[in-house]
Amino acid sequence: MKTQHRARKRFGQNFLHEQSVIEQIIQALGPKAHQQIIEIGPGKGALTASLIHRGANLTAIEIDRDLAALLRQEFHENANFKLLEQDVLQLDFNTLLGPEKPARIIGNLPYNISTPLIFHLLDYLPGIADMLFMLQLEVVERMCALPSSKAYGRLSIMCQYYCDVEKLFEVPPQAFSPAPKVTSAIVRLKPRRQALLEDPKLLETLLRQAFAQRRKTLRNNLQGLVPAEQLKALDIDPGLRPENLSLLDYVRICRWLGQQLSE
Repeated sequence: MKTQHRARKRFGQNFLHEQSVIEQIIQALGPKAHQQIIEIGPGKGALTASLIHRGANLTAIEIDRDLAALLRQEFHENANFKLLEQDVLQLDFNTLLGPEKPARIIGNLPYNISTPLIFHLLDYLPGIADMLFMLQLEVVERMCALPSSKAYGRLSIMCQYYCDVEKLFEVPPQAFSPAPKVTSAIVRLKPRRQALLEDPKLLETLLRQAFAQRRKTLRNNLQGLVPAEQLKALDIDPGLRPENLSLLDYVRICRWLGQQLSE
């Protein structure tokens, strides 16, 4: 493939070129013939070629027009390749997904869209089998973080509510061109199929308020939503900070909130 494309800062482009890392990622995904796979941000096609050659039915989503042209030029003869040229944050994934044949999603996500995109994809999990993403190490650590750790927060809880989250391995800056200033990591998300809450949107509302001012206590942050006495009744100390509570603690609060709304 022609490689004259220059990385664009506004799209956060860093192109993977290290063949050993490419092979490690493909091995971690384990694509099989005829599987529905969606690749977000294929770039110059480092992973794309391997996915196509493994026989997967691949839909690639690329926002950069020049890169889209390069991808079409390289892969247009492959019947198992389809390219969507658009902003993935604006994409209705229901047009690509169906619970009867869940798709697998893979992508090297730029830092500036990684968190919004993950939250966007959480709305489409019934049609997703699993997701394998390359992200900044800092983001992966936030996704996998445990309660009372510095990295633990809203992203950790939401990801762990909806998915089993597993950090697989780190990728050094020199595996990319241009080399980013940070280390990256590969993370796997496997959607949970048993819901802990009837209305998960309550959890989003609760977390947004709980973590609005991270240094303040639950008593202060949840004022007007959950009384301190009610937190005590749920065996939760209102003097704790939001990062001290586990996912199941937040689920207990949400179940109480749900009861209040239904009365």
